[in-house]
Amino acid sequence: MDSRVFAALRTIVYATVFLGLWAWISLLARSLDPSLGGALPAWAPPAGVLVMTLGGALALASAGTFVLGGGGGTPAPFDPPRRFVRAGPYRWVRNPMYVGGFLLLAGFALLHGSPGMLLVAAAFLGFFHVFVVRYEEPRLERVFGESYRRYLRDVRRWIPRRPGGEPR
Repeated sequence: MDSRVFAALRTIVYATVFLGLWAWISLLARSLDPSLGGALPAWAPPAGVLVMTLGGALALASAGTFVLGGGGGTPAPFDPPRRFVRAGPYRWVRNPMYVGGFLLLAGFALLHGSPGMLLVAAAFLGFFHVFVVRYEEPRLERVFGESYRRYLRDVRRWIPRRPGGEPR
């Protein structure tokens, strides 16, 4: 079996489990809504559809970029790409997969009109910020060396910027 096909299948399994777990945690957090002031305003569900669509597209494009250019690896930290990936969404922002996941969760919360679920989306972003800074970036710097250090200088961690723009 082609390594990219196998990587794609592993990516689908990992992403399904990962997103399913966070969605389940989000749904449990709905029980906090009464103590957080009740449901979000009526504009939230339609906005949630838009935010989820954007987040899903970004997460899918990011995963596809890893599968096609990562040398048989996946986005999962325990099964990483074998080659450094700086193409696709990774040209604009260093962590598009986490940004996409956050947007999916935030959109899911808006769709349900749930402030408790929004807290889970914020916790997701906080957790992965610490994970990226304390584990992922140092590990990638050890593995990929100077090319990754250049990437750190050229591409922002969370806020997208046009490729070739001012360094941060």
